[in-house]
Amino acid sequence: MSPLARLRVRLALAVGAAEVRLRLRLPRLMRALTRCPVKPAAPLTELARIESDPAYRALFFAGLDAAVADRFATRSAVVDEIEAAADRLRSLIRNPDADERAA
Repeated sequence: MSPLARLRVRLALAVGAAEVRLRLRLPRLMRALTRCPVKPAAPLTELARIESDPAYRALFFAGLDAAVADRFATRSAVVDEIEAAADRLRSLIRNPDADERAA
């Protein structure tokens, strides 16, 4: 590791340790300096937008269809890998003399 990389790591650790100490010793100040998370929108706001805006609805459903297709492709790939592993195990059980480590 280069000296510059070591310096960066040490600096990051020192800043992290200082933050922890400040949070422990001055909790009110740290809470005041910390950004407040953005309040989430109402749960049905996006649903209302989907129902009222045809362009947003088309975009939302296109993204949803793509996510479903991606999940299906991932599941199919996993099933194929599991079936291939099961076939290898079956072949080892049927023919215990064959050593696959040599291949």
